[in-house]
Amino acid sequence: MNTENYSQTASFIWSVADLLRGHFKQSQYGRVILPFTLLRRLECVLAPNKQKVLEAAKQHQNKPDAVREQLLLRESQNDFYNASSLTLATLSDTQTAEDLISYVQSFSSSAREIFEHFNFEEFVLKLAEADLLYQITQQFGSKIDLSTDNISNYGMGLIFEELIRKFAESSNETAGEHFTPRDCVHAATSLLMTGQEEVLSPNSIITIYDPTAGTGGFLSESEEYIQSISEKVTVKLFGQELNSESYAICKADMMIKSQEVDNIKLGNTLSNDQLAHEKFKYMLANPPFGVDWKASQRVVNDEHKVKGFDGRFGPGLPRVSDGSLLFLLHLVSKMRDTRNGGSRIGIILNGSPLFTGSAGSGESEIRRYLLQNDLVEAIVALPSDMFFNTGISTYIWILSNAKKPERKGKLQLIDGSDAFAKMRKSLGSKRKYLTEENINELVRLYGAVEETKNSKVFPNEAFGYRRVTIERPLRLNFQASEERVARLDDEKALQKLKAEDFSQLKQAIQQIDADTLFINRDDFTRTLNAQLKVSDLNLTAAQLKAVLNALSERDSDADVCADKKGNPEADSGLRDYENVPLTDDIYEYFERDVKPHVPDAWIDESKRDEQDGEIGIVGFEIPFNRHFYVFEPPRPLEEIDADLKQCTDKIKQMIEELSA
Repeated sequence: MNTENYSQTASFIWSVADLLRGHFKQSQYGRVILPFTLLRRLECVLAPNKQKVLEAAKQHQNKPDAVREQLLLRESQNDFYNASSLTLATLSDTQTAEDLISYVQSFSSSAREIFEHFNFEEFVLKLAEADLLYQITQQFGSKIDLSTDNISNYGMGLIFEELIRKFAESSNETAGEHFTPRDCVHAATSLLMTGQEEVLSPNSIITIYDPTAGTGGFLSESEEYIQSISEKVTVKLFGQELNSESYAICKADMMIKSQEVDNIKLGNTLSNDQLAHEKFKYMLANPPFGVDWKASQRVVNDEHKVKGFDGRFGPGLPRVSDGSLLFLLHLVSKMRDTRNGGSRIGIILNGSPLFTGSAGSGESEIRRYLLQNDLVEAIVALPSDMFFNTGISTYIWILSNAKKPERKGKLQLIDGSDAFAKMRKSLGSKRKYLTEENINELVRLYGAVEETKNSKVFPNEAFGYRRVTIERPLRLNFQASEERVARLDDEKALQKLKAEDFSQLKQAIQQIDADTLFINRDDFTRTLNAQLKVSDLNLTAAQLKAVLNALSERDSDADVCADKKGNPEADSGLRDYENVPLTDDIYEYFERDVKPHVPDAWIDESKRDEQDGEIGIVGFEIPFNRHFYVFEPPRPLEEIDADLKQCTDKIKQMIEELSA
């Protein structure tokens, strides 16, 4: 069955939701239709051996539960069974709710638990009250064939994803939080597995992990990919998912595939990692774009402060408004030791992890850790409009702690933004998709590790810089003019003076010639102190500073203000910063690119990096688009003038026609 047929099946299932109109809110449609779809799928998968299971259930009804379950599983030839003679098509029209609940309760424990996450019994009773339950069961039981002969596991994944998208769209929810489009999944998986043939040798055991598993798309795709290129490889899938309904679908999918369902966990990966002590060979993820991590903030902050690099978040924490890089650090913490073959990661992120945050910020420190530890192999730009809930640009990051020799110390950037085909019909914000040829071309560029129009290779240090503080001297003039004296009222340090002392201070200052402009701070300070002494006024250092501040203005022609040691004082208003590439000497850079423009500037050598103690704060950013930008010169002025003349002539003609 092709993708279009999967869509047709999903559309028919979606049409069943029309029966709910007027009885349920649109936001509840999915809570009804999804578990029925799942129930029908499980029923169809079990159908070939249904009779054998029923006979075994009758034969072994008096045996202990644990023994009986093993015997029924053996007859089922699946990792689950149902010991009821009922099916959706044969439920009674008079006691449908009781029959259906009994039918679901007859599943083996692992399957039964899946329906609990949908609160299935609650919705069954609501459907019965609305007199809709029997109609729904008959629609699913007699008109929808979800057998594995008709629909593969891959196809079933597409159907679930299409249904989730439709339900989310109809209730203004975010479908993209639950799953990733399969073409993006296929691209990320293909890139991750490129060159791994020797690892995927016969009889090897491979572990794959997704911390934001959704409905299990990444896990299913990666398993199918491995099985397609290798023989006799055992693939073990692991995952964790926050959304209970997506978790239930993912768990059901794993159960049908004979995967260990206990390896799929429910909960918040950032605040409650339920596979904390596990390490994995391959990891794939598409964490939600730009979603905050406030719900996990306390736990994550504590882990960062207490455990440091012994925990998951040692390098740093991103701003709370975007948790993408936290998921990336989480995955890095689960990499296997290189002595055990190391690990590889494929993760889809939006653009912000590439450049958000200046030197010293959490985001920059995370990029620094990744690049200085040589963990990032490649970053691939995908086309825009690839996802159902957003049209933003996205990128596939490929990481490895066991790089091949030709990749060591390097980062490859691949521009795949033009590698797409347009969809005949948009699905939400998704207007483009990757064809097999598009994916193959991205894989070829990645595998070649060569410089081309769409592939650039850089040493890791090329993305690092030092943020050096550039100071310039403070130059002030001073004057006891009426306007400046009035500014004394705004100085907080002077507002604590008694009214009579403040008045006396003003009178003392007004004794200085209002027309005299002082261009040397020391000269003015001596003149001011002389007047204060005559008036018998004693000011604190803070109050004297406030007076000087009120009576001064910046003046590039004034003398430099110096401290007590004679060193020039920095003007904070003229302070600037230079991002000096890590590959450059900061003093050579300063003499070459700063001194010619501001001869009186100097480097503030007290601003040093916490990690290496050198001058300047180290930062890392990956300005992806800059490396692929192609300058297009503007059109000749003559051509622009000709176009403008043509437009004005056309407008004149239209006006003449209207007035005729």
